[in-house]
Amino acid sequence: MQTILFHDTIFGPIHSRRLGTSLGVNLSPRDGKICSFDCLYCEAGFNAQGPGRAGLPCRAEVRTLLEEKLKSMKHNGETLDVITFSGNGEPTLNPDFEGIIEDTISLRDRYFPNVKISVLSNSTRLDHEDVVRALLRVDNNILKLDSALTDTITAIDRPNSPDFTAERVIDQLTRFGNKCIVQTMMLRGEYDGKNIDNTTPEEVDALIEAYRKIQPSEVMLYSIDRRTPAENLKKVSREELESIAERIRAAGIAVQVS
Repeated sequence: MQTILFHDTIFGPIHSRRLGTSLGVNLSPRDGKICSFDCLYCEAGFNAQGPGRAGLPCRAEVRTLLEEKLKSMKHNGETLDVITFSGNGEPTLNPDFEGIIEDTISLRDRYFPNVKISVLSNSTRLDHEDVVRALLRVDNNILKLDSALTDTITAIDRPNSPDFTAERVIDQLTRFGNKCIVQTMMLRGEYDGKNIDNTTPEEVDALIEAYRKIQPSEVMLYSIDRRTPAENLKKVSREELESIAERIRAAGIAVQVS
């Protein structure tokens, strides 16, 4: 069974294909997974593996560990492009998220003032004003939208809340406009006897309409790069991603393919 990726609160730096040299911050447990989605493609595995026993790291712990790492990197002359919040689940579920972002900005300014702060979020907590305030303060506010059709986004991302719909999250994303980057995973395959494909003309048309409504600074279009917990998923080729990206660019939306 595929299990969690990160066993530390601060990890890396690692090379991110989209962001560069990235120091990771995991606001989920070090020994389990807590997420408001249970995505078929999640590199950290399914939620069924459980939340572990360590619990969510608190604000003071994150600040101490992050400062120790940044101070050490600065002393050793290491380079860094970005501090990235990701990890074993949805970072905005941590109740100290806003305060942790505040601390991270302060530490970044002290040790690596040219480094960007990125948050990879699944967009499920955009009805919480503290989360919105925090996301508006970071350099790269990267928000997930894997489909603009509710049936498809439910099949791929498997949200915990029965109230989650594509229409609702698209409306929430419009609050950010060019202060967000929309990230879309393109894939196809089969799970639990059902075909899944968000690359069809109908799906791409719906995504383009959603992007037009949101008006993000950029769309990040990508596909599977590592092992996934659902085994019968297929990676979309770079050539096909570029073809889809050209359709999106024709609508006046900037796209990065990775």
